[in-house]
Amino acid sequence: MTEQLSTRHLLGIQDLTSEDIDLIFRTADGFKEVLARPIKKVPSLRDITIANLFFENSTRTRISFELAEKRLSADIINFSSSSSSTKKGETLIDTVNNILAMKVDMVVMRHPDPGAAVFLSRHVEASIVNAGDGTHEHPTQALLDAYSIREKLGKVKGVKVLIVGDILHSRVALSNIHCLKKLGAEVMLCGPTTLMPRFVESLDVRVEHDLDKALAWCDVANMLRIQLERQGGDGIASLPSLREYAMLFGLDLDRYERATKAAGRGGKRIVIMHPGPINRGVEITSEVADHAESIILDQVENGVAVRMAVLYLLAGRLGKTS
Repeated sequence: MTEQLSTRHLLGIQDLTSEDIDLIFRTADGFKEVLARPIKKVPSLRDITIANLFFENSTRTRISFELAEKRLSADIINFSSSSSSTKKGETLIDTVNNILAMKVDMVVMRHPDPGAAVFLSRHVEASIVNAGDGTHEHPTQALLDAYSIREKLGKVKGVKVLIVGDILHSRVALSNIHCLKKLGAEVMLCGPTTLMPRFVESLDVRVEHDLDKALAWCDVANMLRIQLERQGGDGIASLPSLREYAMLFGLDLDRYERATKAAGRGGKRIVIMHPGPINRGVEITSEVADHAESIILDQVENGVAVRMAVLYLLAGRLGKTS
């Protein structure tokens, strides 16, 4: 019997078991082999129709999902709220039900409101994949991040992962915390007090406000961008200035080299990650983003394989995989 996920939707990391995550990773391993072939397309989802509903701007995630769907031979409907009837007052459920009337099997949705994917899953029959809901979760980003760590270091369990930056407004941070802890990693958060959530103690993670100390502790540094669009555009609601933030919490080459030479590290390198898009010169400099220990481009590549795995496994729950 083919292995299946324990859930028919991917709404958040908390809905997945560690066995689910392991299954997604093993399936992604197979799809990475497919992506390395001259012909990168397989007929696995040729009977599946997927609607991509993006009610919020996206480039990397939308393109990654579209490419994953095309590699699996799915039929695709792309929907943008900027050119839809939502501008005329149509509700989310009305929009989706109209699309489902076209016999759509799966919906990949990004929405600015936290919980939108959960709400939708309770009102429609299609499988829902959360591609980011407000400041809540971004489960496929967390999966590809953990997968990239596993690929680089050979494991996730026991790895010390540092997440730096705008934790308060980041859906990536919350999903990463849940995913990494399920897989046995140690997690530390670093950033200004004003950018830490009030419930941070309940997340069972370490918190450090000195980036140099945090870097000396970690094996992996995941540098998050400042979510300016969620802070009124210039970040002044939470920060004195971007210049001061870069000075205190930005990762440049000098700070990186100091951290790798810190007492007790033995010259061990720190793996550098970033979910994108990068604000070069703010949270990370070009020299660090393009460093030999950076796996930022690997994250992008792995995103396609991981999303192929998620879509394939969810389609298996529908009994429609080839």
